[in-house]
Amino acid sequence: MPKIIDHQQRKDQIAEAAWRIIRSQGLESVSVRNVAEEAGLSVGSLRHDFETQSELIVYAMTLLSSRVHERIANLSYAGSPRNHIETIIAELLPLDDVRTAEAEIWFAYAGKALTDPAIRQISQQTHEELYVGFRKMIGLLVRENLTRKDLDQEAETRRLHALVDGLVLHALTSPDKSNPQDMVRLVSLHLDELIVRGSGS
Repeated sequence: MPKIIDHQQRKDQIAEAAWRIIRSQGLESVSVRNVAEEAGLSVGSLRHDFETQSELIVYAMTLLSSRVHERIANLSYAGSPRNHIETIIAELLPLDDVRTAEAEIWFAYAGKALTDPAIRQISQQTHEELYVGFRKMIGLLVRENLTRKDLDQEAETRRLHALVDGLVLHALTSPDKSNPQDMVRLVSLHLDELIVRGSGS
């Protein structure tokens, strides 16, 4: 009997091979031939799933985003609004090998988004999804009466978003000046500023 191929599984394996190339050689080295070799496939087999290099690169980016989103969606409530927010943000920070790899790949794509319309569209979509997530975090603190009454939710959403993006960028570009404990501490200090003392969290 002919071997039954799970095309979705193979597409994901191909995308993972592309991620490894991005981390070791850079996004510019993600060619159909290089990825096929990394994935242990022939070029012809790979083209059954991805006809072009651009299609492969876009899929790999989309898969990365969806895996992070799924991981966050499956988190259990962490006991209090503040703890829950800290738990979610921790999934976005390069606190271990998996999350560091994700961050490295994502920032490689961010650079490419400046010149590639297809990647820019996905990058902007992901940016907006992150913004919505941070807006929900701020909204949760407000609904639970943990912040001052006149809090500017829009400004605080953008400030939190910028903080997390900045922590990730600094961790990748200056790893000798950043570590997981420090990133977690800075997020905690920021939440200290948002949450009114004595309100409980």
